[in-house]
Amino acid sequence: MIPKRKLLVTGANGFVAGSVLAQAGSDWEVHAVSRSSAPANIKQLSWHTLDLLKSGAWEELFEYVRPDAIIHTAGAADIDFCQANPNIARNLNVELTERLAQSCSSLGTRLIFCSTDTVFDGEHAPYKEESLPLPVNVYAETKIEAERRVAALGNRGVVARLSLVMGLAVLGAGNSFLARMLTSLSQSKKVGAPETEFRTPIDVLTLGAALLELAGGTFHGIFHLAGLTKVSRFELNRAIASRFGFPLELIFSQSPAAGRAPRPRDVCLDVTKARNALKTPLLTLNEGLSLIIENRHSAGVSFT
Repeated sequence: MIPKRKLLVTGANGFVAGSVLAQAGSDWEVHAVSRSSAPANIKQLSWHTLDLLKSGAWEELFEYVRPDAIIHTAGAADIDFCQANPNIARNLNVELTERLAQSCSSLGTRLIFCSTDTVFDGEHAPYKEESLPLPVNVYAETKIEAERRVAALGNRGVVARLSLVMGLAVLGAGNSFLARMLTSLSQSKKVGAPETEFRTPIDVLTLGAALLELAGGTFHGIFHLAGLTKVSRFELNRAIASRFGFPLELIFSQSPAAGRAPRPRDVCLDVTKARNALKTPLLTLNEGLSLIIENRHSAGVSFT
């Protein structure tokens, strides 16, 4: 009997990681690592609770698991927090990624690193994989530095630049803007968003499947993972309200909040490379919302 390949997923209690873990299936021996405990009674995977920044913790776990592939979703993702705490952001986003990359180099492990569309300055969209990153905030700076660490792995390193991720958490609570938005709308609270910031949002289910495909193949280099529809944050909120049956009057145009970290204006991604290379289909906004709606009752599914 051929042993299963081993997959390790960092940031396991996060939004994106939950989708990966839920879809990993029987192809992998799955190991999840998080600073917090498992959100449910999980039998199909091994859960490791530890702080990856603690001296020696990561190296001990890596030697124990000896994974064939790592999907690295852990890190500091709050742009304003990173701007206010650059040293913490660097520790979480750069130094941790470098430690993972060093371990992967020693064993020949594949590393799939989740980066961001906001590595670009927002003035030359749509962006291709070879477009020049120009960061406008600390968060983007740390992600670009981390990308370089992963690129040093050569054909064992993949940088997956993610666009805005929408959906409902599949495993654990995660950090879903859509869930927060639906809670507000269900209470008849108005929701504002700027008309001047543009993205190509991807649903979390499609994203999880694409990351697993990248981990299981022989891909390397940079891949843009995004949806097929360019939309402003305001237009996105209106589409969500409409598809979930809420009055459009609850959605209003809002100027960016004062005092927040700089954001790029338009970071829409060109996904031609991913569409040609991957079997996982990338979806339009309406298709992505349909997939979310179809699967919303399975959100929070337990692995029992």
